[in-house]
Amino acid sequence: MNDLLLAIKIIVSILFVLFLSFLAEKTGPKYAGIISGVPTGTAIILFFFGLEQGPVFAAESSVFNLVGMVSMQVLLLLYYFFSLRLKKLELVGSSVAAIIGFTCVAFILKQFQFTLLLAAAVAIISIPIFSLIFRKVSDTKIKNRVKMSSFVFLFRAIVAAAIILAVTETANLVGPQWAGLFSAFPTTLFPLILIVHYTYDKSHVHTIIKNVPKGQLAMVIYIISLFFTYPAYGVYLGTVISYALVIIYLVIYFLLTKKLRNKQSQN
Repeated sequence: MNDLLLAIKIIVSILFVLFLSFLAEKTGPKYAGIISGVPTGTAIILFFFGLEQGPVFAAESSVFNLVGMVSMQVLLLLYYFFSLRLKKLELVGSSVAAIIGFTCVAFILKQFQFTLLLAAAVAIISIPIFSLIFRKVSDTKIKNRVKMSSFVFLFRAIVAAAIILAVTETANLVGPQWAGLFSAFPTTLFPLILIVHYTYDKSHVHTIIKNVPKGQLAMVIYIISLFFTYPAYGVYLGTVISYALVIIYLVIYFLLTKKLRNKQSQN
């Protein structure tokens, strides 16, 4: 069973990251950023927490996943800041600074006790704050896509699998609080950022980062639903219900934004 779960983790994480990188190349980093903000890597991690450690463990971890969204957004902010200013070793220096920032903020958050309500409030308040910080970042599109060779595919697959396995395996060593904070690490978004930065340009990465907060209310909805549905209905049905709520939210969000754009164009 452990070997099967390991294989599923690798396959699912690779598929998610490859899909997001394809989306970034095909429709633009903007939409890849929005989709990255919704439950992808976090959903995978909490799902496997539920399978391996039990639904209650996953539900308890989800509370700290909510506040961990602050750590995740600090990671993005530091990656943006350092990649904007570094002239050499942009990718490496930005990655190291971002991971250190994520870890430091997670350590600070670990010192406090959070209820679901308080954790949700912290997460929701953080979204417009980080949206405001990135508001002036320009949206850029990828004009010349690289050919999907065997090397490109293998590189992307290895980066995706290595990061998500490292994070999910920590649940075997730490309690639900640390596991929840680690589960907020952007396990599909971060490989996407590294891939796009390495393959294209940091401006494309900045576009992704700018648009991540737009999808993060969906993450809050997912986590709150998971908190109640995992213990009540189990991992599988709880995941289905939580994703169904996310889909409903996204449909409403895109319909409202489309209506707003049409109204603005008429004016």
